[in-house]
Amino acid sequence: MNYYLGLDVGGTNLVAGVVDEEYRIISKVSIPAGAHRTIEEITDDMVAVSLQAISKSGLSEGDISKWGIGMPSYVNPKTKLLVHANCFGWKNVPIYDYLERKLSLPVQIENDANCAALGEALAGAAKGVENVVMLTIGTGLGGGIIMNGKIYCGADRMGAELGHVKLVYDGIPCTCGQKGCAEAYCSATALIRQAKEAVRQNRNSLLWDLCGGDINAIEGKTIFKGIEMGDETARQILEQYTEYLTCAMSTYITLFRPEKIILGGGIAQAGELLLAPIRERLIPNTFAGTEIGVPTVETAKLGNDAGIIGAAFL
Repeated sequence: MNYYLGLDVGGTNLVAGVVDEEYRIISKVSIPAGAHRTIEEITDDMVAVSLQAISKSGLSEGDISKWGIGMPSYVNPKTKLLVHANCFGWKNVPIYDYLERKLSLPVQIENDANCAALGEALAGAAKGVENVVMLTIGTGLGGGIIMNGKIYCGADRMGAELGHVKLVYDGIPCTCGQKGCAEAYCSATALIRQAKEAVRQNRNSLLWDLCGGDINAIEGKTIFKGIEMGDETARQILEQYTEYLTCAMSTYITLFRPEKIILGGGIAQAGELLLAPIRERLIPNTFAGTEIGVPTVETAKLGNDAGIIGAAFL
């Protein structure tokens, strides 16, 4: 049996797991990321939590074949520098240098959304499917593409930024510094912003009661709760939101023709309340949708484990 080490690095937590060759996580350890700290301190903890996962599995470092890491950034293949990890404020960091002198395992680093997509393709909602697009709907809009069973990210390995495809010319400012990106309209943050705008204009909405009269208390689940209670404003908010999301998804379908689209992140937990209107809109709004159909759309199955499994099998 071969064993692999996967590390999912986020702005909140560092989560490491040992994975066997059948994609089973046999041990997992999580510690706070402490994103405000120095590079030296954070990379020390990246190694420490990984070693703790190995110890918890009952294995030794020598039993581990390789170490894969998913990070919210990309590594420039020419310079080997981690380009821009926004949650840590890192730019052009020699990440391999920091890690290789702390732990001798062979290490490979990939974008965290790509790792999650690979994990779902190997062992989750898209198991056995060779062409997949995964969208992670959270604070931002992450994305990963699996093409012919492998991560696709372009010639310089910095492509597939699905959240930063332009949706509206000169539109709403995005966290990346551009305007009109899909992330600015299709993230959970965007849904909440749209809900706040709607509730300000209609205080008769049930959403006003659900947030206790505090618009800043509105969350994604607030909108879906309002829909379940029959609130018209909540329904209109979701209709507008799914129009944007469907527009982005139809673009990805036209470009890549995946067999499946997987939706992950907190908003995807709404299940059919989110999926049903998307499926309804996809066919008429996608190139050749009525002639050749569109991919199936499903929610992710592995949760945060997808990033660990994908990283372990880079």
